[in-house]
Amino acid sequence: MTSPTSNSTWTIPKTATSISNLTKTTIPLPTPGPHQVLLRILATSLNYRDILIASRSPAYPGDHKPDLTPLSDGAGVIHSTHPTSEYAGREGSTVVVHPNAWLTGDVRNLDLSDVYGSYAQDGILTEWKIVDDERVIVSKNVLGLDELASLPTAGVTAWSAIRECLDGTLSGEIREWTGGWKEKRLAGKTVLTQGTGGVSSFGIQIAAALGATVIATSSSDAKLELAKSLGATHLINYNKTPDWDKEVLRLTNGKGVDHVIEVGGAQTLMKSLNSTRPGGLVSVIGILSEAEKLSEEFLPAVLFGGKIVKGCVAFSRDMTAEFVSFVEEHGIKPVIAKTFEFDQAIEAFDALQKQNAVGKIIIRIGQE
Repeated sequence: MTSPTSNSTWTIPKTATSISNLTKTTIPLPTPGPHQVLLRILATSLNYRDILIASRSPAYPGDHKPDLTPLSDGAGVIHSTHPTSEYAGREGSTVVVHPNAWLTGDVRNLDLSDVYGSYAQDGILTEWKIVDDERVIVSKNVLGLDELASLPTAGVTAWSAIRECLDGTLSGEIREWTGGWKEKRLAGKTVLTQGTGGVSSFGIQIAAALGATVIATSSSDAKLELAKSLGATHLINYNKTPDWDKEVLRLTNGKGVDHVIEVGGAQTLMKSLNSTRPGGLVSVIGILSEAEKLSEEFLPAVLFGGKIVKGCVAFSRDMTAEFVSFVEEHGIKPVIAKTFEFDQAIEAFDALQKQNAVGKIIIRIGQE
């Protein structure tokens, strides 16, 4: 491979207050140290956290360093390695980057300051990136680079939520996956998803692949048609049916769903609880709606319904590796809303900020 001489990257100035302050610059080319690889990053995907960090919003925790390189999710190829790397001799392999230092075990092993694209951890919106061996996941080349880049945060968060529903414990640990990837482990179960953003789209695809009946809500009939194509059985337009929780109960013969993938936030949480069967699980993933006072119905619903409301904050490398294997085994095609070029990073952030994209927004950094 031709050796690069410089590294083009996007950064967030210390004084940034909006995404328009993102700055493209050139920095020295990094060199891999022990047990590290140099990746040529070819595609990245955006998550809502990236908007908050890029605008230095107090809504995302952390004192992020000046001139931080944003984004946590990416895919590329191994360009070179340190002699001690386990990937020495595998140059040219296509890989997914695991975004954080949580490798295995439960959420107690998560440190938000070790997630790419935040605090002091430069992210993936760059041409070249040094990555520790333990954060590299080799792909079987079933998916394209844009699709691979979309998997980590949105896809693996949905995967982790469903794994917690299947194999989670009250201590926070997740038992090992049992059986083959194609076993219908959710057969006879019902899963409720909200919208057609990245997490929700993946949630529909995963749940349907595992045999669940999926009820999808969205703001438009056109988006619901997409949800149907991804595997949803029942569709609810919440603009036409504001009391969508009552419709969920009707569709489930008054029983409620087994699992809600809750991305709406404070203003949808109570309806999600109303939609959940006794003993069911609400996985809280999103904060898309503004906070409001806790409903007086909340505690009785949880207490007398024995319902579980659980935050799904991030995911381990084990979960990322599992999900890559699951997607490749099932041939799942991630939903890509739009792909932007590297020089169009600000436009990509703007498209995400509008919150009307269906699927993931990708920034292409280079060609294979």
